[in-house]
Amino acid sequence: MSGSSIVSPGEARGRRRRLWLFAVLAVAVAVVDQLVKRWILAGFELDVPVQVVGDYLRIVLIHNAGGLFGVFQGQALVFAAASLVVMAVIVWFEATAGRESLVLTVALGLLLGGAVGNLIDRLRFGYVLDFVDAGVGTWRWYTSNVADMSISLALVLLVLTALGLLGGEAFALHGRSSGR
Repeated sequence: MSGSSIVSPGEARGRRRRLWLFAVLAVAVAVVDQLVKRWILAGFELDVPVQVVGDYLRIVLIHNAGGLFGVFQGQALVFAAASLVVMAVIVWFEATAGRESLVLTVALGLLLGGAVGNLIDRLRFGYVLDFVDAGVGTWRWYTSNVADMSISLALVLLVLTALGLLGGEAFALHGRSSGR
């Protein structure tokens, strides 16, 4: 993009598409996260593992009153406030830099949706509902949820993009001549 502040109709259309994609992804992740958590709450008991794929993948409903990996237990209000700041930064970053890469737009939409999903839990319950438990025997990964998985995928996309392994321009929406 040149240093000019004049935006062509094609660029404006591409930018609107990216913002639409960003918003739809964020809303979809938050809604799916909350619907799955509702299903988990209705059908599973707290701290009772249910095997899905042997001992490798289980559903175990837990209340995570901390942050990622369960750190900083009992700080729901601090995490809620931090989440609001992070969400504002994500929206600002998408509005200013998201036009550069479709991969960035997707990553930021996933990140925002995950942050919203977990924020809803913190505000409703004072903790986050986690339920996906993966591992082998006593070696377990952290228990997570749909929002966490969305955030993890977003972070992988951001790291791969930062390392130059995902070229944003290969996925660009602008510059199409189809008039869509």
